[in-house]
Amino acid sequence: MKLVLRYLKDYKKESILAPLFKMLEASFELFVPLVVAAIIDVGITSMDRGYIIQRGFILVGLALVGLLCSVTAQYFSAKAATGFATKLRHALFSHLQSLSFSQVDTIGTSTMITRMTSDINQVQSGVNMTLRLFLRSPIVVFGAMIMAFTVDVKAAWVFAVAIPLLSVVVFGIMLITIPLYKKVQQALDRVLGKTRENLTGVRVIRAFNQEDQETREFKERNETLTTVQKFVGKISAAMNPVTYIIVNGALIVLIWTGALRVDHGYISQGQVVALVNYMSQILVELVKLANLIILMTKAAACANRIESVFVIEPDMKSAASGQTSGGKQEDTIVVFEKVGLAYQGASEEAVSDISFAVQRGQTIGIIGGTGSGKSTIVNMIPRFYDATSGRILIDGRDVKEYAVEELRQKVGMVLQKAVLFKGSIRDNLLWGKEDATEEELWRALSISQAKEFVDTKEGGLDFKIEQGGKNLSGGQKQRLTIARAVVRDPEILILDDSASALDFATDAKLRQAIRGMKDKLTVFIVSQRASSIQYADQIIVMDDGNIAGIGKHEELLASCDVYKEIYDSQFRKESEG
Repeated sequence: MKLVLRYLKDYKKESILAPLFKMLEASFELFVPLVVAAIIDVGITSMDRGYIIQRGFILVGLALVGLLCSVTAQYFSAKAATGFATKLRHALFSHLQSLSFSQVDTIGTSTMITRMTSDINQVQSGVNMTLRLFLRSPIVVFGAMIMAFTVDVKAAWVFAVAIPLLSVVVFGIMLITIPLYKKVQQALDRVLGKTRENLTGVRVIRAFNQEDQETREFKERNETLTTVQKFVGKISAAMNPVTYIIVNGALIVLIWTGALRVDHGYISQGQVVALVNYMSQILVELVKLANLIILMTKAAACANRIESVFVIEPDMKSAASGQTSGGKQEDTIVVFEKVGLAYQGASEEAVSDISFAVQRGQTIGIIGGTGSGKSTIVNMIPRFYDATSGRILIDGRDVKEYAVEELRQKVGMVLQKAVLFKGSIRDNLLWGKEDATEEELWRALSISQAKEFVDTKEGGLDFKIEQGGKNLSGGQKQRLTIARAVVRDPEILILDDSASALDFATDAKLRQAIRGMKDKLTVFIVSQRASSIQYADQIIVMDDGNIAGIGKHEELLASCDVYKEIYDSQFRKESEG
């Protein structure tokens, strides 16, 4: 909770002024029953119209001052709450960006979305209402009790009994519901996870006619969420009727006691009305406080969930920025020394004992069956994942000694899944290099074989891409992601099975264009097509997390059974066909 609330420190003034103005409003409100009592006992009893009008203006004045204080308090509380939520959301997003891929995989996308949206919104509402009511309601409750004692001590003992009973109810329900609201948010995570999965995979679901199955699973998760919400809702809902019973019971006792004391001449009728008004004020404020407690309970549960993300320390440490700049370029650009990697929660390594060296300017092909560890190897070069054993050197320096930003500036990465963002083609390409010129953008498009279709789009570079690139074909998206990496003009270009949607002719043109780029560009091509990597300077054959062979195409055909099997399965069928 402390980790979350520290983002309020920049709003100390607002966090102090908001409750202070609410306290002022409450203070003026406490004088109202006394003025009403004076109107009854003096003005109405003596039929003094001038006194009644005078006291009426006092009531109007108290109302106006109270309104001004209330509006001012709400302004400061809203400013503090929204500013706090903005800073918290930025900090959480920044923290999530600092986590390694392994940690992000462990947390889960749906959980992170819930934390960033629903949880932070709940905390924002909690902070807003707390600043407005957390001091006001107790001040009115205890202030009304104190004022009641100034009116009549014996009658006011009803307040002294009712308020502790109400406190037990309110705080007892709060203690019960806090852990239950955590379960509600966890159930919401699961519903969001299923929703996201269904929306992103809607075509697959329909293709395999699984709508009914997915609907049933969604309904089950929804019913679980509904059941938990109903249970905690019933407990929370008990707060209002129980407080009403206690307060109304106290009102009955107060009126009965007041009537007896008026009959004996100890107090006046106006004082009884004042006592009843104070009890009514307590009732209203306790209802507000009860609702505030429910909101605070939800906010506290959400704050703890957000904090659980903040306490995750990034397991990938970065060297200080600038520490590695200006280093000497080595002829051997990438070296793997007995590298192994085990993903979080895995019982064994995904890849193990990986050793090879790459000369600057070479093209390296990596091939192997599904799950053999091809992508794992290239993902360790820009430190998307850190090796759990061995080490990786770039320009003779361990990748862990680089600042992450500087290391990734050397690498142009095209992932298996082509991800584009909503905006123009130009906006997407500028992710690779913010200050790229028009000429550099068109050159990257030409190399990636994307120029031919970008020319046909309305607006060219300014053609608007929909979210996820929905208005482009798979091949078009892949070529634009390659252009985005190429425009960076990196020292190392990694193509992780990024031409799978391209036809053979376009794939061949792409590889030829990449070979024609600047000297000393080192290229890693991960592919399941032997044709895509057969002309590489060096081919790494992966099999079940281990290197099955390294060499040129002809060498591997003669010496590596795994490579020969892959090659024969693709080319012999073609020749036979």
